[in-house]
Amino acid sequence: MSFFNSYSRRTINYDLVNVFFYNKLTQIPKLKQITLSFKYQQSLFKYILSSLIALEFITLKKSNLTKSKRLNVFLKIKKGAPVGCKVILKKESMYSFYLKLITLTPLKTIKFKKKTNLLKAITFQIQNPLFFNELENQYMYFKNLPKLIITLNFDTKSRKELYFILKSNKFFV
Repeated sequence: MSFFNSYSRRTINYDLVNVFFYNKLTQIPKLKQITLSFKYQQSLFKYILSSLIALEFITLKKSNLTKSKRLNVFLKIKKGAPVGCKVILKKESMYSFYLKLITLTPLKTIKFKKKTNLLKAITFQIQNPLFFNELENQYMYFKNLPKLIITLNFDTKSRKELYFILKSNKFFV
């Protein structure tokens, strides 16, 4: 963990200062948080329970249920029914998961969203989340997991800064 922190503080910040103009060191963009989530079309308790446990195995943090905000008659989902789960990672747990994501993720499993209009975040999906060792060892319980949606939030001011940070972190963009 200290390797990634020192690499980001020394190398990436130095490169950012050389490429972009900053008046203060506090203006240098950083990774703020990582959000992991599973979403379901139907509110089936056994699938949502397995995704809750899967997120806890991957991140070692407690995951929360996401509830529907409105009634959906076509999918037969009531307002307030659980439709997925998510975990928000910050500080040390965020950096450890980011390092795991960079080193372990095969490129075939990642699908980027086509719309990247946001300047501060990038969202992508992992088609098969079973490549994590924690989930692969318990295949019987996690074989029905949907796509894992991962959102990386930065505090950048432009899209160029965002792509520069991702490339300097050796992230596959």
